[in-house]
Amino acid sequence: MPMIQYQALNMGKKRLELIETANGIIGEYSAGGYTLTLRQLYYQFVARGLIENSERSYKNLGNAIADGRMAGMIDWLAIEDRGRGVHPWLIEEDEREVLNGLEHGFALDYWKRQNAYVEVWVEKEALVSVIERPCGNLRVPYMACKGYLSASEAWRAGRRFMRAEREGRRLVLIHLGDHDPSGIDMTRDNGERVELFSRESGVEVRRIALNMDQVDKYSPPPNPAKLSDSRAEDYVARFGYTSWELDALEPRVLDRLISDEIKTLIDQDVWDTTREEEEERRTILAQLHDRFDDVTDFLRDTE
Repeated sequence: MPMIQYQALNMGKKRLELIETANGIIGEYSAGGYTLTLRQLYYQFVARGLIENSERSYKNLGNAIADGRMAGMIDWLAIEDRGRGVHPWLIEEDEREVLNGLEHGFALDYWKRQNAYVEVWVEKEALVSVIERPCGNLRVPYMACKGYLSASEAWRAGRRFMRAEREGRRLVLIHLGDHDPSGIDMTRDNGERVELFSRESGVEVRRIALNMDQVDKYSPPPNPAKLSDSRAEDYVARFGYTSWELDALEPRVLDRLISDEIKTLIDQDVWDTTREEEEERRTILAQLHDRFDDVTDFLRDTE
């Protein structure tokens, strides 16, 4: 919990209360293993009726969080920026430590043994770490489209689905996006372009969020639909003048939606058999670390 003070700030009562409330919400999600973005934290404030849903409120909360961090009142690891980050090289100078946990680097392709080929795509890069958890648990490839998918990535996706189709597998693309004119249309666009680049392999596109039944169930904060969007006319005719952001759903809700959808495509008996085989082979690899000295001595003797 790195709460490090870099500045002594004289903050008013309202700002201090905002920071205290933010720490309470952050603590709730941290206990569940989640790290929030500023946008997700903001929507928790709005959903709980603590602040109004406006750009001014968002900026005010952002400034309060920044002040709280600089004053040593908010954990520097509590809020993450998923759009930026350094990519360091892995360095380890101890041979024994290289082998420690080596077995966890071995993994069978569970889905090669299943009848389906599945990918999960999310509209926003800011949510990629949220979908990473359920996709990682169930070994499913995932991607942040960053809005409309680029032609290059759509082509690469089409090739992946085409290869899976040639293996005789069922093709499923799970998509999550905002409930707004472009967010709704992106699901259609993804499906059409993957079909094109996979030579009409028959990809089933499942939009699992954000949908109107979830808006009714979870009541995320509303926003006005962007009428300048070229797709607004069709959207307004279907849904009215209100839109909703995917970020407003709690991470645990998104986790459950994704996990539940993927599990409908799993043959559990085959999955369990694959897990048993993987554990057996990992056990052998683990012995390389446990018997490092024996292996080293053997190799030296054979030189």
